[in-house]
Amino acid sequence: MDAKRIAADGLFLALALVVSYIEVLIPIPVGIPGVKIGLANAVIMVLLFFSTWQRTLLISIVRILLAGFLFGNPMTIVYSLAGGILSLFVMVILKKIKGFSVVGISVGGGVAHNIGQLSVAVLLMENARIYYYAPVLLVTGTIAGIAIGVLTGILIRKLPKNLF
Repeated sequence: MDAKRIAADGLFLALALVVSYIEVLIPIPVGIPGVKIGLANAVIMVLLFFSTWQRTLLISIVRILLAGFLFGNPMTIVYSLAGGILSLFVMVILKKIKGFSVVGISVGGGVAHNIGQLSVAVLLMENARIYYYAPVLLVTGTIAGIAIGVLTGILIRKLPKNLF
């Protein structure tokens, strides 16, 4: 591994962590529990387009763990890992299919993130009725996915192609 790649990975990790912290400070006035935009996902998506999915997965997991330890608790780590890993898995597949735009990939990731977190809640609470909350989270995941996808598309166009 060369120094440029290590520095870039550190930069992306730090940026995603800072954005995670900023998002903790921003109240979302929608009144729906568990809803947030997921701004750090824009950083992860940019990384997915400029690096390998393996590096993206590693940085995503480290970001989730650090953010959980610094700004959250063990439960936020569990929920975020489930959502983040499923989201990245779906985005990698959609990116490989080649028929999806950046926004489409982001929407798939946003919806998958919410499904992952909802599934963890069902398992931990041992109550399948929690899935009744799915329509709300699918709508909010779609809206957040569109916003993050648009932002990511802008970033991808503006960043130099030889970033790594």
